[in-house]
Amino acid sequence: MIEPFTVPFMGRALTEIALLALICGPISVLVFVRRLSFVSDALTHTVFPGVVIGFAAAGIEGVFLGALVVGVLTALVLTLLTRGARLTDDAATAVLLTAMFSIGVVLVSRRTSYTSDLTSFLFGRLLTVTPQQITETAVLAVVILGGLLVTFRALLFRAFDPAGAAAAGFRIGRLDLWVNVLLALVVVAAVRAVGTILVVALLIVPAAAARMVSDRLPTMAAAGGVLVLAAGYFGLLLSWTASLRYGIALTSASAVVLLLVLFYLLLIPVRALRRTA
Repeated sequence: MIEPFTVPFMGRALTEIALLALICGPISVLVFVRRLSFVSDALTHTVFPGVVIGFAAAGIEGVFLGALVVGVLTALVLTLLTRGARLTDDAATAVLLTAMFSIGVVLVSRRTSYTSDLTSFLFGRLLTVTPQQITETAVLAVVILGGLLVTFRALLFRAFDPAGAAAAGFRIGRLDLWVNVLLALVVVAAVRAVGTILVVALLIVPAAAARMVSDRLPTMAAAGGVLVLAAGYFGLLLSWTASLRYGIALTSASAVVLLLVLFYLLLIPVRALRRTA
């Protein structure tokens, strides 16, 4: 249970998951109450052009900056489209998702070959996390948690009563922009570890699973973080055991996400019991 994590790359992978658990717990609650699942899915795909551009410009070390710039830019454009162009949220999100992801695919296809370094950002490469990546994730975690701590009450007010929040003097457009930026930062923090396709599970499933055991938002945030950490630990252990003991190729990122979904399914009866109690 412990010995596999004494191996350096396994220890780094678990550390990365622990950092992601800290931010995905509260962020997923925000996604849940604002019904931003589709927006979260879109942001995980729209950073792909930044990943490709960063990789083309500076190799693997340029991916973080490329994803960060494009992620924040996407958050800004998405907010402007939904606020100023009279487009519905789902239409604006769909347009931006398809456009940005297509740009990323075009940029990749222009390379002489589809390198594993680029395709890994679609599906994740958790076991190759470096100390520098852990440091970058830790910095983003501090920024994200600090931003949530300062604005969480205002964000919840806007989520449950937009008209009341506007009447109270809150700038709804700025709050929406801030939410989109926070989501983009989480995507940037997680994209290299679990990939642009699987990171959406970390933004949606924790709060959905935690909702089965509690209706209190702080409890949901804490429970969501614990579930991500548990899925990370057991997912890495499952991947390690399957590969070394049974010779079954099982990617660690997919194992983590599948266990997170399994936790959600196992908690559904708990929700039913709470309703009948």
